[in-house]
Amino acid sequence: MDFHIYGVSSFIFYTIFTFLAITSAALQEKQNPSVKNSVAGSSNSVQINSNSVLVALLDSHYTELSELVEKALLLQTLEEAVSKHNITIFAPRNEALERDLDPEFKRFLLEPGNLKSLQNLLLFHMIPNRIESTRWPTEVNEPKNHNSLCRDSNGETLQVVEKNGEKLVGMAKIIKPDDITRPDGIIHGIERVLIPKSVQQDFNTRRSLRSISAVIPEGAPEVDPRTHRLKKPAPPVPAGAPPVLPIIDAMAPGPSLAPAPAPGPGGPHHHFDGESQVKDFIQTLLHYGGYNELADILVNLTSLASEMGRLVSEGYVLTVLAPNDEAMAKLSTDQLSEPGAPEQIMYYHLIPEYQTEESMYNAVRRFGKVRYDTLRLPHKVVAEEADGSVKFGQGEGSAYLFDPDIYTDGRISVQGIDGVLLPVEENKATPPKPAAVAKVVGKPRRGKLMEVACSMLGAIGQNSHFTSCH
Repeated sequence: MDFHIYGVSSFIFYTIFTFLAITSAALQEKQNPSVKNSVAGSSNSVQINSNSVLVALLDSHYTELSELVEKALLLQTLEEAVSKHNITIFAPRNEALERDLDPEFKRFLLEPGNLKSLQNLLLFHMIPNRIESTRWPTEVNEPKNHNSLCRDSNGETLQVVEKNGEKLVGMAKIIKPDDITRPDGIIHGIERVLIPKSVQQDFNTRRSLRSISAVIPEGAPEVDPRTHRLKKPAPPVPAGAPPVLPIIDAMAPGPSLAPAPAPGPGGPHHHFDGESQVKDFIQTLLHYGGYNELADILVNLTSLASEMGRLVSEGYVLTVLAPNDEAMAKLSTDQLSEPGAPEQIMYYHLIPEYQTEESMYNAVRRFGKVRYDTLRLPHKVVAEEADGSVKFGQGEGSAYLFDPDIYTDGRISVQGIDGVLLPVEENKATPPKPAAVAKVVGKPRRGKLMEVACSMLGAIGQNSHFTSCH
């Protein structure tokens, strides 16, 4: 909202506008005398006095309202109204239009395609009657309903009444009665915006249309390669039952991963709201502090937050080993720049089990080393006891359980660690080939056995072809 008219400039603006209109009318009258009456009528409609309530509105402290009037292209409409009626304007305070108004609703009003809704909203604040504060109807005298300048209000009126010493118009309280008075109108300051039902209905309709998502097409029917017949759909899963497939088979997308054939507990009945639980644990990470980088990767850099929400909705559980910001800062650009690299790093930190600090510590105390499956197949993460805590990984790539039980809700567990875990690279040193070892060891052994056997047969003196060994 950038256009303002102040002081004498308002009068100059209307003077120039009027002069141009009269000049245009005179030229048209000279060229075509038949339009004399219509032109004269139109020229009279734009003659605005400098003492007009419309000029006072544009020059007043109700800057938000005046800017919206200009954006809505209502100047000519209001000029005609002022020329015919003594009007009353209920002007919302600037804060009501700037900060108190719902941002989504305000964006809706300022969209070019919704100009009519903006015009109806503004005209709903104006009535073609002069109502001064001294003539305000009370409850005893019965409240009065007034038609506004909004022609598309579907008969909706503004009720003007005084209750318990407070002057009201509709649902808004008058905070500055008779704030601006002019011969052709009066302006009262009100505390909130008056929204006609027609505009509210337009907004709700537009919002509901935006929320309708595209229909997800069903996949093609699967054919059993053994029988060449269509596969039967999977039987329904009872509410609360464990998922049909292992978690790795329910992940998507991926060339070797198949979607779950049947809905889990978070299907049509939504027994688990995975999306809300994932949002909750990410908010917890942000409020906890020190895990902003991980939250950014889950939400912005990848789609892992959505995928985790879907898995939890389908009945799976997850334990997140969450590296803190200091650990994430040690990752190099090369480690994150490869396509799919952030996902693969995060998959190695997701354990498809529900583990808490207590359960993991008890396990490593009892068994020494514990290998946990991760969503990065086939790699496992090794956990062991160290310094009274749980250490994950081995060597320089290890990390300690640093912030235990940041978030635990029975479906998702978040355990803070002080390092980024990376799978141990296999085959670091190429060992000797097994075939060569067998060849070197096997030959002497076979020769020695044959030599002994031939010696024994020769000593016995049997006439056999084995004697040729000598």
